[in-house]
Amino acid sequence: MPDVIATVWDFDQTLIPGNMQEPLFKKRGINPSKFWKECNELIKKINEKGVEANPDTYYLNLMLRYAKEGGPLEGLTNKELEETGRGLLFHNGALDLFKRIVELNNEPKYAENDIHFENYIVSTGLKRIIKGSPIYRYTKKIWGAEFSSHDEEQEGPISEIAYSLDNTTKTRALFEISKGIGISSDQIDVNTVMPEELRRVRFCNMVYVADGPSDVPAFSLINQKKGATLAVYPRGDAEALAKVEKLRSDGRVQMIAEANYEPNSTAHLWIINKLRSQANQVIKDRQETFNKLGRGTPPH
Repeated sequence: MPDVIATVWDFDQTLIPGNMQEPLFKKRGINPSKFWKECNELIKKINEKGVEANPDTYYLNLMLRYAKEGGPLEGLTNKELEETGRGLLFHNGALDLFKRIVELNNEPKYAENDIHFENYIVSTGLKRIIKGSPIYRYTKKIWGAEFSSHDEEQEGPISEIAYSLDNTTKTRALFEISKGIGISSDQIDVNTVMPEELRRVRFCNMVYVADGPSDVPAFSLINQKKGATLAVYPRGDAEALAKVEKLRSDGRVQMIAEANYEPNSTAHLWIINKLRSQANQVIKDRQETFNKLGRGTPPH
């Protein structure tokens, strides 16, 4: 079984400016700021009535309200969500960095040692939008929210929430990546007991990249397991910089950088360096194991 080195990415603000739903909202005549304000007000009202609403996923309910007959999202389908993804604008260098990570697989040193490099996306946003974007071709698997339709072919208007993540259950996705669920085997699930050395991706071979405080549970898990963590912030955003710097000073993340992934950027250089370091450690550990075992047959 190959050793896999995984870069796990958040999406909104991390890979793109803003939220992925905004192009869809603008196309349908919805003011994005008003949508999110309405969503936050509804959450507040629900909480005041003694019912706890999840701030990471409640927007899905509001989208369904908007999708009802006569609403601004009436007739919304998963196909339209994928089409929305085609027009997403990414932070500088993001697409090229995804491609660069995949191209590490072609380097002889890693190919000869059966080491694979893969990208994953774990988002509270919409999986279909990400799937429709140009970054999908360089991504092994996506975790994100999904809508379903009443028709059997799932081609009709959205009608229900089929799957969702919040920033706590993102850690579940990390365990699924580690165990290879839905990738290497359908015979295991997230609760399957599996020693670290038998996992498809060991946590120490993960790099987690996200934009801030909401990803603290995932950052904490990767740090505890000796992986690598990077928090990014938009260029020129002093408030966002202050938030990720606090994460760094509190020991929540190992590194911070501007959300610019061009070849000479801090983020690009740091991520590639960590991936190479993790892969080189795998090779070193293997060689030390072989040296301890020694020869099976004495030489003549």
